[in-house]
Amino acid sequence: MQLKDYRQLYTRELTENILPFWLEHGLDREHGGIYTCVDRDGTLMDSTKSVWFQGRSLFSFAYAYNEIEQRPEWLEACEVILPFLEKCFDPSDGRMYFEVKADGTPLRKRRYVFSESFAIIGWVEYAKATGKMNYAERALKLFKEVQHWLATPGILEPKYLPTQQAIGHSISMIMMNVAVVLRSVSDDPCLHEQARSSFRLIKDKLYQPNYHALLEMVTPEGELIDTLNGRVINPGHCIETAWFLMEASKVFKESDWADEARDFAIKVLEDAWQWGWDKEYGGIINFRDCKGFPAQDYSQDMKFWWPQTEAVIASLYAYLITHNEKYLEWHQMAHNWMWQHLRDEEKGEWYGYLHRDGTVAQPAKGNLFKGPFHIPRMLVKSALLCDEISHM
Repeated sequence: MQLKDYRQLYTRELTENILPFWLEHGLDREHGGIYTCVDRDGTLMDSTKSVWFQGRSLFSFAYAYNEIEQRPEWLEACEVILPFLEKCFDPSDGRMYFEVKADGTPLRKRRYVFSESFAIIGWVEYAKATGKMNYAERALKLFKEVQHWLATPGILEPKYLPTQQAIGHSISMIMMNVAVVLRSVSDDPCLHEQARSSFRLIKDKLYQPNYHALLEMVTPEGELIDTLNGRVINPGHCIETAWFLMEASKVFKESDWADEARDFAIKVLEDAWQWGWDKEYGGIINFRDCKGFPAQDYSQDMKFWWPQTEAVIASLYAYLITHNEKYLEWHQMAHNWMWQHLRDEEKGEWYGYLHRDGTVAQPAKGNLFKGPFHIPRMLVKSALLCDEISHM
């Protein structure tokens, strides 16, 4: 297949399969917002709503509207989700919940700030879609609040007791990406500083040269925590971080760290591919131990949907940056495995949870963690990358 063929394929899958599935089965026109706990055919299994997915879904529909086609039903979906998102904030501290009932009644809050991060990127894309820049201003304000919460001891509950100090990979990569998305509507200096500091933390502390691995957590000084949890490599996260770094180096290209970040991104991708690509069955596996011990997580050799989508984006990005044909081969490998194993030809949308050999572990199309985000983001981003590569 040529890049133009991939571009058409990704656009068609987005417009004819993925987004229509969620418009029909997820969008809640009664209470607002979106359901994601749906079975293989879209039947609602649980009316609990993931707050992550209120922001993520807003982002996905607005992103498709902005970059692929200005379809009125996608903007209408944003208008259904947007007011419900407001119900997901705790007025006592300004933070967001993790789970709410169908009508927005709070159920649970977690120590993470991922719900807030996804609300920010959703507001940004909605502002771009509608010209309502007050949402861009709200996004920047919330971003600065999140920075304050992360930087102030005692506001967010730590993962471990003081006996085990640690810094994590996930929030570093997320904050870098959120800064990049916000940069499309704001030139506030805090965005550049966040991207720079996230890059420095990832490269100088979380990356472990002795193991050729980007770990999920290390000590605050950047030392290996020699436990099962401390040695975890999440290849999907590493691959996602690789293209986040590539994009940050592009958006902040005038920075004195941009070239270094771009080159490091390629190294992260190379290492993650070696750790994650399953040479026997294909696809990206979930977890590895940097010392080669058995990984603790029960799903360690399963194939989840999202690492496969990140591999498609990252391999295209790597080719755009390097012009090395190897990355087009990686893209084809990742694409072929993804397309063959994840798509549900009969009922629509994609499976999320597969065994190592690619057989379906469970057929539901969504839950609190899977919904319209990684797949539509990949389809849009990959279509845009195909366009860029074709014109370089």
